[in-house]
Amino acid sequence: MLQSFFTGLSGMLGFSKSLDTVSNNVANMNTPGYRGTSTFMRDVVGENGSGFGATVGDTATRTSSGDIKQTGNETDIAIVGEGLFVLQNESGDYFYTRAGQFIFNEENMLVDSTGDFFVMGLNEDSNLERIDISEQRILPPVATTNIDLKGALASTDDSHQITPIPIYDASGISHDLTLTLRNPTDSINLWTVEVTNNLGDILGDGEIRFNSDGSLLENFNQISITTSLSGSEQTINFNFGEPNTVTGARQSLSGASNLVTGTVDGNAPLGLTGVKFNEKGVMILQYSNGDTHDGSQIAVASFSNEQNLERSTGAMFTAKDDQTPTIRRPAEEGMGKIKGESIELSNVDLTQEFADILIIQRGYQASSQVMSVANELIEQLYNGTRG
Repeated sequence: MLQSFFTGLSGMLGFSKSLDTVSNNVANMNTPGYRGTSTFMRDVVGENGSGFGATVGDTATRTSSGDIKQTGNETDIAIVGEGLFVLQNESGDYFYTRAGQFIFNEENMLVDSTGDFFVMGLNEDSNLERIDISEQRILPPVATTNIDLKGALASTDDSHQITPIPIYDASGISHDLTLTLRNPTDSINLWTVEVTNNLGDILGDGEIRFNSDGSLLENFNQISITTSLSGSEQTINFNFGEPNTVTGARQSLSGASNLVTGTVDGNAPLGLTGVKFNEKGVMILQYSNGDTHDGSQIAVASFSNEQNLERSTGAMFTAKDDQTPTIRRPAEEGMGKIKGESIELSNVDLTQEFADILIIQRGYQASSQVMSVANELIEQLYNGTRG
């Protein structure tokens, strides 16, 4: 009968620990990337097969995904499907998480929201590396080398002028050019071209010719000039289009000339204006001129059994010595896709937690009642011996 006390007590202790687990789940219901846990009991059996109550057998991590919430923060990312983000601390230890609340620190490194862990990406050789945009904050200037033109030159016009044509030198300084085309009276399909700067100085000249159908004549579809800008020589090609085609410049028999510049390469120093991630985890860098460049790619890890991972700080896990992660790129070989400007919420289900609370409460009350009944029986036994 005394064993009933200890059996009831083991039940009360077990349910208390189960309540600790539930309370921790509820407390973290709004923690991004948090994965809830479940406590399982097992019976305690003596050598003769008799029962001696229960004890906490195992605490398992729930590996189901939480809901995805859009945040609007450009460096917040979530994994839709399989995988864990790979993080690294200053000591080089690796951690794994589903919480994708990332920011850039003062050193332009992508880190978790606490700033203590570096977010890892994969380089071209599929090796892990920290994501650093220090060299991509400002792109160096690029000198203009090619100017494409498109539109029509009317054979009935004597001349046509395009101005200004902004270009950049190797220092990123902008200059304006003027393109003047003249149609000699003694030639129907020939136009002379003259390039001048904003002071009217002639920088170069040439001529373009057309076939009778208005398409460009081969070897007369481009002119090049070489000039000195900001102390260095610079060659600029004026491309009127492919020969024997009318996809670029063309000559028309009537109407007005409407030849204009198309694509002009080169740029001044470009500042970074925004960052976003595509579904493959590639960082897309947006610059002040509207151009975009691909940056680092997020690394994701998978394990044969995520429940064997050990809990660490916050919503992070560490791998045991006998666990080897598989590192891949998002959206490849069964790995989940990346959803930008979003985070994954906790996978805690309040309905399940409240149901567990009721079960724990009833179990605790029943174990307590067992102790009360055992106490009454022992008291009756003692009272009987007094008589």
